[in-house]
Amino acid sequence: MIYTLTMNPAIDMNICSNELEAKKVNRTFDAVYTPNGKGLNVSFVLGHFGVASKIMGFFGGFSGKYIVEASEEKGFEVAPVWIDDTTRINVFLNDGSAEYKLVNEGSFINEQNKMELLDMIEKAEDMDYLSISGSLPQGIMPDFYDRVFEICQKKDVDVILDISSEKLADLLKYKPLLIKPNDEEVADIFGLEMKTEKDILEALSLLHTKGAQNILLTMGEKGAYFYNEKNVYASTSQPVKLLSSACAGDSALAAFLSVWLENRKNVEEAMKLSAATGANVAESNAIGTLEKVKEYKENIQVRKVK
Repeated sequence: MIYTLTMNPAIDMNICSNELEAKKVNRTFDAVYTPNGKGLNVSFVLGHFGVASKIMGFFGGFSGKYIVEASEEKGFEVAPVWIDDTTRINVFLNDGSAEYKLVNEGSFINEQNKMELLDMIEKAEDMDYLSISGSLPQGIMPDFYDRVFEICQKKDVDVILDISSEKLADLLKYKPLLIKPNDEEVADIFGLEMKTEKDILEALSLLHTKGAQNILLTMGEKGAYFYNEKNVYASTSQPVKLLSSACAGDSALAAFLSVWLENRKNVEEAMKLSAATGANVAESNAIGTLEKVKEYKENIQVRKVK
């Protein structure tokens, strides 16, 4: 069973406007409110592709209750750690030409909350994979990841990481099954600029040397690369008009996992589905309906680099 962990969930409010001006009433339309958080998005898209998962995370207040109840209404099992603080609300606004992201820092998590989550992970008998995504809320320092990894190693649970924290570099020593950085995160965290394919191959090799068993490197409109120690694959992207990038990376990861975890050799299919899903989500408010994934998948090309 795949568990997804979102330590800093949110309600995402996606809205549109024809203009955005200071000191004026800016009218908005097409408001979409969704239970969100990077790990929750992974679960939602896994479910769309027929893969079961369970949701874990910290939730509090009216907003936390809404996320848990809305997720359960979608048919997902949620194992919440209830906190005293209120789960954050983020706003993504598109004015027709640009996207504005208003992201709050998140709730405060106390020591008791943290211990409850660790205990929950330790007692999850059906956990085969733990997919950890997103940022850390207030009250949790990066070394909390170490405590999670230590439990997972003891339980022989494979960990999938999609975090933008500088802590990622240190966590590679635990040999995560898969990491999903984007090109900006590789530059910021590891200091590796990737201007050519040679640069990309060298970066992938270095990340593997540091401990990552497999790497899915996403590069937006430039496509994606996958490295599994033996081979490197590259995929193209599907051009779309960006509406909201809020859930695109999480959805691309989930689509990839929905194929790859079942058959590690089926990399080309996994990359095509990943690229098509990420593109369809990027042109939608929140995750959207994913109705164009099949069409876009036919346009994605995957080549074996080496």
